[in-house]
Amino acid sequence: MKNVQTGLERFVASPPKWIAGNRIGLLCNPASVDRHFHHARDLINRQFPGQLKALYSPQHGFYAEKQDNMVESDDMIDPVLNIPIFSLYGRTRIPDEKMFDLIDILIVDLQDVGTRVYTFIYTMSHCLEAAKRFGKKVLVLDRPNPVNGTIIEGNCLSPECASFVGRYPIPMRHGLTIGELSLLFNNEYGIGSDLEVVPMKGWNRAMFFRDTGLPWIPPSPNLPTPTSAMVYPGQVLWEGTNVSEGRGTTQPFEIFGAPFIDTDLVLSTLGGNRLPGATLRQIVFEPTSNKWEGDPCNGFQIHITDPYELKPYITTLRLLQAVSFLHKNHFKWKLPPYEYEYKQLPIDLIIGDKEIRQRIEYSDEIDEIEKSWEKDLDGFIKTSRKFHLYSRPITSIQFQ
Repeated sequence: MKNVQTGLERFVASPPKWIAGNRIGLLCNPASVDRHFHHARDLINRQFPGQLKALYSPQHGFYAEKQDNMVESDDMIDPVLNIPIFSLYGRTRIPDEKMFDLIDILIVDLQDVGTRVYTFIYTMSHCLEAAKRFGKKVLVLDRPNPVNGTIIEGNCLSPECASFVGRYPIPMRHGLTIGELSLLFNNEYGIGSDLEVVPMKGWNRAMFFRDTGLPWIPPSPNLPTPTSAMVYPGQVLWEGTNVSEGRGTTQPFEIFGAPFIDTDLVLSTLGGNRLPGATLRQIVFEPTSNKWEGDPCNGFQIHITDPYELKPYITTLRLLQAVSFLHKNHFKWKLPPYEYEYKQLPIDLIIGDKEIRQRIEYSDEIDEIEKSWEKDLDGFIKTSRKFHLYSRPITSIQFQ
């Protein structure tokens, strides 16, 4: 295990001289801490007394207290510093001029989870656009990709499925840090903001979060552990169905199920409970909230046996196809709205491609579906390498 220094820790230890005298804003949440659990707000205020003028919060709120999609947070006054906290998941998801009038520099310190549909990265992209529009500078303090930076998986987003869970043509598991993503968005997709990134020290692309020596603070309520983040690139697909993704339990995304699922039948269809990098364990659970609240659900827990072999997106596509085919009379796609989109099916927004959902319905082989996105995935890998800040080449993963 290594002791990785985050961008926050490096910034506080050796801040750039141009920070002096500038008014600072900070986009953050409870995971914005150093290895000693000191929060970025307090560290930056201590380092630059009187310069921190505004705080900004992403989805789930400044305290990460909001549980679900489209549960908004209000603007508020920070009780510690008596400065405004502007919600970027409330009356708006796009910073307006009033929000940025108070600052000269926006510092971004958010823990991303390495998955295309995680909204924090699009909040950052909207901030980059606003900073360009209003003449502000952005400084991104980098943090680890918890599901590592060597493995890329999934189809790239189709433009027709663009939404707040996907603004750019990146794959489901993108293999970049939030700092690298900011450079990709800003330079490849034409934002053109005045942007700098403070890189980490000691992180390399092969690391999972467990290898960093850093404390895991849940970036959102339903990613309580690094393991939940590791299965999330696939298990998030259940959000687009009437199958519980484990919300309302202590192990969201690691477990999934519904009252109508015949787990023996699913396993027989899959050829057993062993999958690349994981084992499925049959369980019964009862959510205390969300889908199937109070009803016993038959399902599985995904136990990771080898994180380098695990293919979460492909794994869940296989599970999704099996469950939907075997339970046609009960399985349903969730209806809109989903993340402020009111017409398209949520599953299409999550997968990022309507055709893939249709091919699952037609029972096309998952191997063949995967081959359909190889060219786009290779193109993304080639493009994304231009923005790497850390060692080790990216390789795509293919189902064997």
